[in-house]
Amino acid sequence: MTGLEPREVRFQASSSAGETSAILLLPGGAKALFVLGHGAGAGMHHPFMETIAGLLAARRLATFRYQFAYMERGRRRPDPQPILLTTVRSALAAAVAEAPGLPIFAGGKSMGGRMTSLAAAASPLERVRGLVFFGFPLHPSGRPSTDRADHLAEVGRPMLFLQGTRDRLADLELLGPVCEELGPAATLHVVDGADHSFQVLKRSGRSADEVLEELVDTTERWAAPYL
Repeated sequence: MTGLEPREVRFQASSSAGETSAILLLPGGAKALFVLGHGAGAGMHHPFMETIAGLLAARRLATFRYQFAYMERGRRRPDPQPILLTTVRSALAAAVAEAPGLPIFAGGKSMGGRMTSLAAAASPLERVRGLVFFGFPLHPSGRPSTDRADHLAEVGRPMLFLQGTRDRLADLELLGPVCEELGPAATLHVVDGADHSFQVLKRSGRSADEVLEELVDTTERWAAPYL
């Protein structure tokens, strides 16, 4: 890991949801800041989020990973979508205040990434240079559809989709054409053998660490032209 000390930040998620928290990991000489929301069932302390933040920091890419208010309060059911979208914008404002001057990227794991794209489609996210999705949840498990992609054409920013071939929430036969229709705005990186959590089977011959390194290497390369 990086040896850096993560710093907790408090900010107002929304007027109705109240205050929530985030963790800033800011390496010396940081080149950019990634503002990342968590998935629906696991908060910002989940090992996936912590490991991704550490690997990005090792490449001088800072992270501000934040907690949606329902998770902060120990609830299992996500807040209504308007509160989630407001929280995305509040987190971005808090991140900019904590690390002014850094190029900003936004997104997150599963729901966190999707809420970021919905917020961007509704109204431009100022200062955000691109969006990164660690497993975009294109549809519910077992119910293939592209309805959740309808808003992506309105995002107006470059987007990186990191998706596993065994992801039951994103049929690649559907997501591939979606990305093609988005044109140069969308980059699809397929992780062979990975599921929605980026876990791979033992017979793949790959370790979990190797998969996470692939995710971060790809993210770093994708972001470089926008710095």
